[in-house]
Parts: sequence; C-alpha cells; structure tokens
Amino acid sequence: MQISAVSIEIKDWSGSVLLVGVLENKIESQINLFKTIIKDDYLNQRFKEAKFEGKKNQKLSIELIEGKTKKIVFLGLGKPKDLLIDDLRKAASLGTREVFGLERKLGIFFPWDVFDTSSVVLAVGEAVNLTSIKDLRFKSEPKESNSIKEIELIGLETKPAELAIAEIEPICNGVKFARELVAAPPNFLTPSQLAQEAKKLATDYNLDLKILEQKDCADEKMGAYLAVAKGSDLEPKFIHLKYSPKTPKKKIILIGKGLTFDSGGYNLKVGASQIEKMKYDMGGSASVLGTARAIAELKPNNTEVHFIVAACENMINGSALHPGDIVKASNGKTIEVNNTDAEGRLTLADALVYACKLQPDAIVDLATLTGACVIALGDEIAGLWTDNDQLSEQLTRAAGKAGEGIWRMPMQDSYKAGIKSSIADLQNTGPRAGGSITAALFLKEFVNPSIPWAHIDIAGTCWTEKDRDVTPKGATGYGVRTLINWIKELSY
Repeated sequence: MQISAVSIEIKDWSGSVLLVGVLENKIESQINLFKTIIKDDYLNQRFKEAKFEGKKNQKLSIELIEGKTKKIVFLGLGKPKDLLIDDLRKAASLGTREVFGLERKLGIFFPWDVFDTSSVVLAVGEAVNLTSIKDLRFKSEPKESNSIKEIELIGLETKPAELAIAEIEPICNGVKFARELVAAPPNFLTPSQLAQEAKKLATDYNLDLKILEQKDCADEKMGAYLAVAKGSDLEPKFIHLKYSPKTPKKKIILIGKGLTFDSGGYNLKVGASQIEKMKYDMGGSASVLGTARAIAELKPNNTEVHFIVAACENMINGSALHPGDIVKASNGKTIEVNNTDAEGRLTLADALVYACKLQPDAIVDLATLTGACVIALGDEIAGLWTDNDQLSEQLTRAAGKAGEGIWRMPMQDSYKAGIKSSIADLQNTGPRAGGSITAALFLKEFVNPSIPWAHIDIAGTCWTEKDRDVTPKGATGYGVRTLINWIKELSY
C-alpha cells in the first residue's frame, strides 16, 4: 500500500473515491468547500435528509454522476473541543470499510492541523492499512481482494509527513504478521513452526537467534515449562531473538506466552471455555514476534530488544501433567499444580527467570492469561500489572498513542495468600475472586525485584468476534503498536 501526502486543494485532487472528516457544527464550511464538486443545494439537501451533523460515528456516502470524483464518504468527527486522535483513526477505519473493494486509489481529507503531523499521519495511515487486511491463506481458491493500493492524504505538507509515512508499512507489517500467527490453525502453527517463523525473521532481518531445545531447557532446569510441554507429542521450542542497534544504551526484554494450543490438560476445557479457539493462546508470542519484525524494519537507535517465547502445547497423554503434581522452576521455587489449565504462568515463570539472567533494564510480558481479566475489562481493554510507576506511565502512554485500550490493575500484596501452598512454595492458581491479580502475583515470584517488570493480560483483546475499529473479525495483533511506541520512546 502506497501512502503519500499531497499539498493541493481539494478541488484539484484527481482521484475518484474520497473520505472527508467533518467536525460537528462545521457543516456550512464543508458545503462551501465542495461547491466545485457537488452542487451546494444538493449537498445541503443530502445532509438534511440523512440528519448528518458531523457527530461521532456518523457516515454519509454520496455517489456522483458528473466529474472526476465518483464517490465521497463524509465521516463525523464530533465536536472540535472533544476531538481525539483516536476519533480520526476510527473515522478512517469506518470510511475504509465503506469503500473497500470499490477503488484502489483513495483520497483522505481530514482536519490535519488539529494534531501534530506525525501523530495524525500514523493514526490515519495505520487505520486504512490495518482495516484493509484480508487473510486468505487457508482458502482453497483464494481470490485476490480488490484492496486499496494507493492513499493520498490531501492538504498535507509533504516533507513533515514523510517520516511518519515511512513508519506506517513496517508497523502494519508487524501487526499483520502477529494476526497471521494467531489466526493460523494449531495443526499448522506448532511449536516447531513458530520456531521456524522466528528463524525466518532472524534470516530476513539480521536478528540474532537462539533456539533452546528440550535438552537445553532441562539443562537450564526449566521444570515448570517442561512439565507443561510433556503432555504433547510435539517437542517444545524456547525462542530467543535479539535486535542489536549500533549504539545500545538500554536493554529491554519482551516475553510472549507461546501455547500454540491449550486443551486445558487434565483440567480439560469444556462448555463455554471455547476449546476450539485455543489456537490463540499464543497471542502473546504473536505480539512479541510481530514487534520483532517491525523493530527490525524500523531500526530504532539506543535500545537493544530481546524477544522470548517458551513455545509448547498443553495436551493430554500418558506423560501429561497431573492436577496435584509438584514441579520446580529454574529459580528453585516449587509449585503445586492445582489446575493444569493454568499452564501459561508455568511456562512464563521459567521464561521470566531466563530473562532476568540477562540483566535487562526492563521486562514486559504479554499473555492470554486469565478469563478473569476478560470479566473485569471486556474485550477492548488489556490489563496492566506492575509495581513500577514509570513503566506503567510509559506503557499507558504508548497504548494511548496506538489507540489500544489498557488499564493498570492493582498488585494487592495481601492476595499472595491465595497462591500459597501447604506442601510447596506456591500453587499455580488462587481463589476465583481476583484471579487475574493472583496470576500476576504468581509471575512476580519469578522476577528479580531490582528489574522493572510489567505484565499485560491480553486474553480479551487478542481476538474479536466482529469487525472493530481498525481490526477485522478475528486476530487483532493487539500490543504490537503499543510495544513499538514504547521502544521508540525509549530510543529517543
């Protein structure tokens, strides 16, 4: 998808399909602006008939018979004083859905000067790109979608927009990659295949790669991770990618939960647990690897980034983990497994210990960890747990710029009593109440207290059952843009 800024007046634009952002109470100015394209009395009449006032989420499509422009979609942005950059992002997405498949060249005319050029270009460009993505890999006869190939941002100075435009494709490629990993069926995306995808990233983008095989993990004493993996006939793969800039001043680590399929183990998922969708239990790893691809293309300075995934399946065989088993993590802590369906935190425990040994400046993990987080925050907001206020502020700010919902949750120390075991150091689940909090507290037990750490629960946000904003139905790629924004901020 080619995106460019063109500093021309709307009357001089030569394309055929146009998206126009309209502020509430600014209807008259829009009518005057489009007099050269649409007869003002006709446009005024159509606005009145449709009761189009420029309110948020309003949409009005007008087909034109005469002239070079064949279709204009007017999109409401709401009151000027209430306008957020996310309103522009959502409007661009809404307009893209309206014209998708009609035209390969699209013009966009929004009130660009309300926000700084870089932010608004990224928001609108990402919105059109990400809304347009269609995953047809597993169709027997995939038809090439008549997608948008060219976008012109009308009325923008070219030079200030160029840097932001250059970032759009790498960022969207990272999100697309994450979505494809999550959407892939579990008979295709196995732990070995996930490792192959990491290998391809390393080869294509000159990243360092280390794959720890089962024996290597045993040598590292990763008893918690391997206990989960042993229920599957497929061997685990511990993935460690590294991006190294020329002048690293900071070192951060991103960890993604990598359960390529989660049956629940002997605590088998039944009923409303939607076992058929448990291919997306590796959503955290997809976000991390999607970020790896984007960062490798963007090449930020100053920040060395490690990407870690403890990939495996949670299955049932004669060797599988039993409810009641006691396992030992690589930091020596023993864990009573009272629920085999709380397996992600076991794999993350050893991944966190491994990450701490690298002595980073910060660690962030992403995981489809708890249904409790979905109950608390729904499917549009991820939960954030950290004791570090600065890290919390950074990640919240990064998510806000991306238009990805996030909310800081409490790390209530008194809740640690819920994960105490009478026969081991810890048990892997606590009471039903506050389940997402006790999950975060469990992970905290495997993090060096001197290292800033944050846990992001994306159980609700990694998948959507309907088209939502910039995300078509299915895998969302949540977290990629947030992590990119965070790394960019660290790299300044």
